[in-house]
Amino acid sequence: MPCALRPFVLGCERHPEGLSALVRSPAPTPSRRRPHRRRVRSHLSRGRLSDARGTGVLVPAPRWEVDDEPRLGVSHVLGRMGDAPRRGMMAREHLHARADGAWRDPRAVAMLWPDASGIDERLLRHRTRGRFWETLAETAVTLLVTREYEHLLVALHAGATEPIVSYLPLPHPSGIAVDRLRGVVHVASTRNPNQVHDLVPAVAAPRDVGEPPVRLAARPLVPVRTRMLPGGTYLHDLAMVGGVLHGNAVGKNAVVRLEDDGTATPVWWPRCVERRGGARLDRNYLQLNSIAAGATVRDSFFSASADVVGRVRPGDPAFRVDRRGVIFSGRTREPVVRGLTRPHSARLRREALWVDNSGYGEVGICHGGRLEPVARPGGWTRGLAFAGGVLFVGTSHVLPRFRQYAPGLDPDRCTCGVHALDAKTGRTLGSLVWPTGNQVFAVEAVPSAWTAGLPIVLGRRRSEWERGLFYGFVTE
Repeated sequence: MPCALRPFVLGCERHPEGLSALVRSPAPTPSRRRPHRRRVRSHLSRGRLSDARGTGVLVPAPRWEVDDEPRLGVSHVLGRMGDAPRRGMMAREHLHARADGAWRDPRAVAMLWPDASGIDERLLRHRTRGRFWETLAETAVTLLVTREYEHLLVALHAGATEPIVSYLPLPHPSGIAVDRLRGVVHVASTRNPNQVHDLVPAVAAPRDVGEPPVRLAARPLVPVRTRMLPGGTYLHDLAMVGGVLHGNAVGKNAVVRLEDDGTATPVWWPRCVERRGGARLDRNYLQLNSIAAGATVRDSFFSASADVVGRVRPGDPAFRVDRRGVIFSGRTREPVVRGLTRPHSARLRREALWVDNSGYGEVGICHGGRLEPVARPGGWTRGLAFAGGVLFVGTSHVLPRFRQYAPGLDPDRCTCGVHALDAKTGRTLGSLVWPTGNQVFAVEAVPSAWTAGLPIVLGRRRSEWERGLFYGFVTE
């Protein structure tokens, strides 16, 4: 055989042995028959061939097509059912099954949070120092504590035989207010949109679905209503003023009256936000964040991180806070206390005005326009409640992005916990510390006979009891 010929001499061979076979185009594939090669496309324009690994980004990939007539396939064979309807049915049934199984967990429904059962209880493991539980028992109170960045409302109860820690997951809880006349606990959530949760004691409930209700000695607080407000309200502290629920609308530099229909009506703001044409209630300028509730709004006091509207606003690392915090009088709308650093949790007790000076880790009484510190319990102070002669104060870690807001603290030595102090001397009676905790916002004391806490008890898996509680709880 002669050696292979170059294409341009084909047809010019001198020897018949070297003649090439007649070149013919392949027979077209019948449109009703699968082509002899799988995944081959025909009728392609010149220069437009592309596949999943090709470079023609504007040409769609074949994506497993086996014919240029995709409308014809197995489903057209007599006696056969196409795969596409079966796959569609399976996908639909799967979607329906997922939807049918959703929102079956009572915790998720009660808290409007699908992952409410996913709370890691290591966040609630604690250590105590001194006579913390004994002090709680002697004062006969249950403490309610909001752990805002861990999204937990926590209850601390001394118990008859052992201490009880219980909780409810809530989105970024902040202020707490107790309506003692109506027997309702209000809790603010500061995420977008804001929420106000109403909780009341459950006095009876079945042990499981279908069983008769039995009396509940613990009277756990259960949610019975949630109100939504615009996220720009930026609710922080809550307080009962004149028997009506009020809150700090930090995003509006104002105090708002929270109506039963879900509206928030501004009723007070400091004079410094007023300009020609009205008050500047459009955004946060002052970090107006706590209420020392009096009989009326005019008899109340309100803490803020500043009393001047500037170009740099709260939340900006350049916002200056050291010694610039104030407490406004509800009557004059002017500062009556100065020299504070990020004040929180202002409270009136027997005509004395108390406040947490968070940036220096202090709690004290305001006198003569200045703070007289009573104690430094060991952290960013926030949360303040009284029970008899005992003062309960919350402490938190300093958030790394806000270290400049705590010039008087060593962030590495701060703790997250609650401390029982002698209100006269400031002596620490006992402390409960969460080693893995982060931030405490509010502390509120309620009579332990009124409630022992919340439905979910640390360390106890009682799914049947929780299911029965939420299925058939009875309130007063």
